[in-house]
Amino acid sequence: MHEIHDLLRGHRSIRKFTDEQLSDETVADIVRTGLTAATSSNLQATTVVRVRNPETLGRIAEIAGGQKQIITAPVFLVWCADLHRTRMACEMAGGSMTSGMTEQFVIATVDVALAAQNAVVAAEAEGLGICYIGAVRNDPQTVSELLELPDDVYPVFGLCIGHPDQNPEVKPRLPIEVVLKEETYDDSGDPDRIAAYDEEMRQYYRSRTGGNKESSWSEEMAGLVDGERRPHMKQFLADRGFELR
Repeated sequence: MHEIHDLLRGHRSIRKFTDEQLSDETVADIVRTGLTAATSSNLQATTVVRVRNPETLGRIAEIAGGQKQIITAPVFLVWCADLHRTRMACEMAGGSMTSGMTEQFVIATVDVALAAQNAVVAAEAEGLGICYIGAVRNDPQTVSELLELPDDVYPVFGLCIGHPDQNPEVKPRLPIEVVLKEETYDDSGDPDRIAAYDEEMRQYYRSRTGGNKESSWSEEMAGLVDGERRPHMKQFLADRGFELR
């Protein structure tokens, strides 16, 4: 197996970092590598905002539910889906952008995710640790104001990067048979496979927390999707120019 497979399969979220700083050149190189990811129709709809101001970091950490790694990580980046630059380019070419198309929103968001994951692989290849922060969407309007994001831009997630100061276990993933299907979506055997995976996750949490957490994947999913989650996002996106149609 190629070493890149081992690198990818060894991914962990790192929430504790050493004080060792990263040079601006290293950060730029990681982001530059991220931007070589596939981009639909060469849209390149990714903008990355590096946040250093302690007050801004503190406010974002508060929005994200008190996630201290936002403050303690040597590098914190906010990855944004950006159609503002697309509009600018369109107007420079003498055209006008049709706003609010669902397809534009989808490809811009996918672009950001692909670019960020490329950057994550680049960072981890250098021995660095990362932690995605989706909780910037707890209050995306305030985050947008803090970062002075224009219309047609929204924060998709944050990303902490630094030298790890912890060595957590790799979290188990769903069995490949649950995810990889042949020809059609046959889920007849999935309940038994998921039940076995639930027990694996229980053991993982017991080991990771010294017996202080007792949970399974199915229980976590029930808590995640049973009820509304960030219902403000629809109106927020509409207000930012992403009123989808």
